[in-house]
Amino acid sequence: MVSLTATRRVTRQPEARRVAPSVGRPGVVWALPGLIFFAVFAVLPMAGVAYLSLTDWNGLSSPQFVGLENWARFTTDPQILQSIWLTAVLLVGNVAVQMPISILLGVWAAGHQRNRAVLSAIFFLPLLLSTAATAIMWRQLLDPNFGVPAQLAAVFGGDGNFVGTPRGAMIALVIVTSWQFVPFHSLLFQGAARAIPHTLYQAAMIDGAGRVRQFFSITLPQLRNTIVTSGTFMVVGGLTAFDVVLVLTNGGPGTDTTILPFRMYREAFQTYNYGYGSAIALLLLIVATAVSLLLVRLSGYDKMQSTQEGV
Repeated sequence: MVSLTATRRVTRQPEARRVAPSVGRPGVVWALPGLIFFAVFAVLPMAGVAYLSLTDWNGLSSPQFVGLENWARFTTDPQILQSIWLTAVLLVGNVAVQMPISILLGVWAAGHQRNRAVLSAIFFLPLLLSTAATAIMWRQLLDPNFGVPAQLAAVFGGDGNFVGTPRGAMIALVIVTSWQFVPFHSLLFQGAARAIPHTLYQAAMIDGAGRVRQFFSITLPQLRNTIVTSGTFMVVGGLTAFDVVLVLTNGGPGTDTTILPFRMYREAFQTYNYGYGSAIALLLLIVATAVSLLLVRLSGYDKMQSTQEGV
């Protein structure tokens, strides 16, 4: 017997599929402005320098192609080896001074001490000055006749010519560059230190770890990525320092602070040997790139993961 109540069949409409909004442009199109900017202001100048390094050119006449003659001159130029050595000394000095100071100041600035914000703002003022202005200021402070060394010489003896000695001139370069750029690296470490989870320190305090143990067991390991980044900036900055040498020591005394960038300047813009100067510039670019890549590879920075993973 058929039921008088008709059964209704409900037909379900298929759910509408969510379609991801399309970007509308390929990714390469978005990167095209940056690629064009990099090609115009980086690739093309480097290609021009590479070509000039194979020529003999005084800046006026037409460049004369000489092949690898400028590069072969490296093996017979004793000042190149001296410039490479001085560049390495300045680089090591900058890293040795700037790295520990930047880490300590950055970690301190990330805390909640009284008047921390005011002191940090005052300390970061050197970062706002140009390198040339900073070098001029320090040149007046280190003046052998009227500067601070001259005043101290009256008390402790000596002639007060601190920048007039090879060791003193190199120390002065390290001091000036560190005074200006330590605030920049401190900012990097300040941001990284603030990103460290506070629960790690709470757990360490429960285990009885003091401030020193927390710094070496928690803070430094959590800052390893930033240490590599900051170290790369220091290496590149040390290999390309020029204006502070030009203003503060002018490569002297003699040639005792003539690092590679300043030697390139002298060859190209003082002796008008643009071919050899371009070869030195390309050598500097190769060395800076190789050292940066070596630092990244040895530190394992390209394989690092987030330090907060699993927290």
